[in-house]
Amino acid sequence: MDEERFAISAEKYLERHQLLAYLEDAVAQLLDHKDENPKVNTNKFFSEYFTSVKEGNHTLFREYSYIAATAHNRACFVRTFWKCFRHIGKKGDLLNIREYHSLVSLLCGDFPVDILHKTATIILLDDAMECLISFSDFLYTFQLQFYYEEFIEKCREIFKSIEQSQNSPRGAVVIPSSNQSSPPLQNGAAGNDGKDNKSKENGVQHADGIDAMQFFRALVPLCASFEKSCPSVDILRDLLWNEERVTFYGFLMTLAKSESLNENIGKLPGSSDLLREPDLQQSPRLTAAS
Repeated sequence: MDEERFAISAEKYLERHQLLAYLEDAVAQLLDHKDENPKVNTNKFFSEYFTSVKEGNHTLFREYSYIAATAHNRACFVRTFWKCFRHIGKKGDLLNIREYHSLVSLLCGDFPVDILHKTATIILLDDAMECLISFSDFLYTFQLQFYYEEFIEKCREIFKSIEQSQNSPRGAVVIPSSNQSSPPLQNGAAGNDGKDNKSKENGVQHADGIDAMQFFRALVPLCASFEKSCPSVDILRDLLWNEERVTFYGFLMTLAKSESLNENIGKLPGSSDLLREPDLQQSPRLTAAS
């Protein structure tokens, strides 16, 4: 961190770590508090604000625009959701996407349901509102969709472009071999009919998918230039390198289940520790916002 700070300009450092967003919000919050309490201690207020940001407890009961403003906020919000509702996973309850959105809305009243629909689509190959989803499947897939939302949309564009190219009359004819390998694509409860329906609906995949290495090579320059959060090239290489073909939603589900990706984000425990009790001193409490 220290080496990076001196290697780039102050402006670039602030931009890279999105610190201006926190400074602006801290000032706005301070002014609101001063309206209610003119004697508020400014130094203490800023200290408590940035301590909360550092510890990841700052997104509870905040508006969606703030939660989505930075990568750190997004990751912390997912962790807060896990801390508040991990008991659902411990009990083994299965919920539909409407119920998960109701839980998310307890933490952020204006959280868009569309993000939950996209999460369900990755798991089920459909955005069916009544299909039941386990807590762990939802949590890791929700983390992927929310944290990497912009990257996923770029991947969709690239995938569709490659697919259209390979299906062009001028393109090469690809005949899949009977023993070809593919990423784990059995997402949720959806069968082959679900895959075909989603292919027709979104126009982004066929049952056979596209060439995995061609997809990987197209993602490398995206990762190098993308200004939003994206997985490392090493993670993408590990997922795609030994595969011949990949479907779009199979790729996303494999990413969601990647332990390396989860460690890279750094907020949720691994799947083996998902249901353990976190540090009680840092667990958020679901009380009314003051």
